[in-house]
Amino acid sequence: MSKLTHEYQHTEESFFKIPLDITVMSVYNTVTTLLTEVIHVIILIDNKSGDPIYNQIYAQIRSQIMNGDLKEHELLPSIRALAKDLRISFLTTKRAYDELEKDGFLYTVQGKGCYVAPKNTELIREESLRKIEEHIEQIVQLASLGGISEEEILEIFHYVKEEADHLNGA
Repeated sequence: MSKLTHEYQHTEESFFKIPLDITVMSVYNTVTTLLTEVIHVIILIDNKSGDPIYNQIYAQIRSQIMNGDLKEHELLPSIRALAKDLRISFLTTKRAYDELEKDGFLYTVQGKGCYVAPKNTELIREESLRKIEEHIEQIVQLASLGGISEEEILEIFHYVKEEADHLNGA
């Protein structure tokens, strides 16, 4: 069973706190009941973005898989249902799903639909390393601007790690 809803966000006070300069976005929220599980997929389409719509869908579903919001083997909305609810071309949605499948985030069962693929630990590791590199680049830039030494950065790192370990009971 599938329930599709359409909402439009016009103000900064909205649930998603979308900035006023991003005008109207289509919000896709599907709740699919599979046995006793309820699956939520939320897709925001920014028609003013320079990013192609298929890429916006790809990035958001990928992010929800990587964050654990979508679990392994969960059924995603059908390509046609997603396209209809977002009021976009079936081919656009199909392209996003095809890219997700090619990159190992989805798998298709003929006649049943698309499911979240089991997590690829190497892919997760690479994604984490990429994010860490981006943050380190920002840290290096900030340190350079503030005249902060490598030793001070490492001292901060060790302090933050100790605090995190303490909070996590390690």
